[in-house]
Amino acid sequence: MNTLGIPASDGQAFPLRVSTTLDALGQVLTWFEAFRNSGIPDPIWMECQLVLAEGFTNVVRHAHQALPESTPIDIELVLAPQWLELRIWDQGQEFDLEVFAQQLPAELDTDSEGGRGILLMKALTSRLSYTRQADGRNCLLISKRFNDSAHLPKPVS
Repeated sequence: MNTLGIPASDGQAFPLRVSTTLDALGQVLTWFEAFRNSGIPDPIWMECQLVLAEGFTNVVRHAHQALPESTPIDIELVLAPQWLELRIWDQGQEFDLEVFAQQLPAELDTDSEGGRGILLMKALTSRLSYTRQADGRNCLLISKRFNDSAHLPKPVS
């Protein structure tokens, strides 16, 4: 089962490996662009593109800030008919995403330097987690169902 409770065999995986540099963001976005017309509804694809870019830049700026540019960042898209998962693996220090997110104020200061990206990622996903793996890497898991109610039109009042 995947994190959405769907048999993992229902999805197809597409990997990418890039270096630890913000210049690689273009390569990441070009790679994800190839999936734009692969059954992902356009509004969800755009949201996932934003979350992918935010997650990737967080790895470069925070998790890998003290590591050499040659340190790889592995990314994987698992795509199925009604959902997708993006995974971003880093080699940084362990970080508790949930505790960090809970410590953020309910209303963010627009002048604040940090935290907004995590709240944005949480708002745009069905599930967001960041866990330490047995191999010593961390995995940012981004799960998105295509039928989330957040994408239904809001009733007109």
